[in-house]
Amino acid sequence: MTEKTAVTPAGHTTPPAQFSHGVRKGNILQVAGQVGFLPADGPGKPVVVGPGLREQVEQTLENVRAVLEEGGASWEDAVMLRVYLTDTAHFAEFNEVWDAYFAGRVKVPAARTTVYVGLPAGLLVEIDALAVLG
Repeated sequence: MTEKTAVTPAGHTTPPAQFSHGVRKGNILQVAGQVGFLPADGPGKPVVVGPGLREQVEQTLENVRAVLEEGGASWEDAVMLRVYLTDTAHFAEFNEVWDAYFAGRVKVPAARTTVYVGLPAGLLVEIDALAVLG
């Protein structure tokens, strides 16, 4: 049986409950929902990158990338991303930031975007990913 391994990049905040930022089992890597927290420089409360959607999306994508890389994957291995926005009015700006982030970078994975109003105050986006290595 293939062992399941927790994946947490250096600089990621400690999850608020008993879960991992990512889990790898065999050639499958599931990245848990990431948000726009800045890299942690020690213990303490996580800090949101800023109030705007653009900066939160960019930081969230970088946080997803960090978990992918820590788990031995890259954007090329990502097959599905799920995006949760807190407001339907953010779709156009989100798509603009997404397109700029992935432009020329990779063949983009499948994606699903939905509106979810349950994120903690100040957070505008959450993204999780599924990657298949090899």
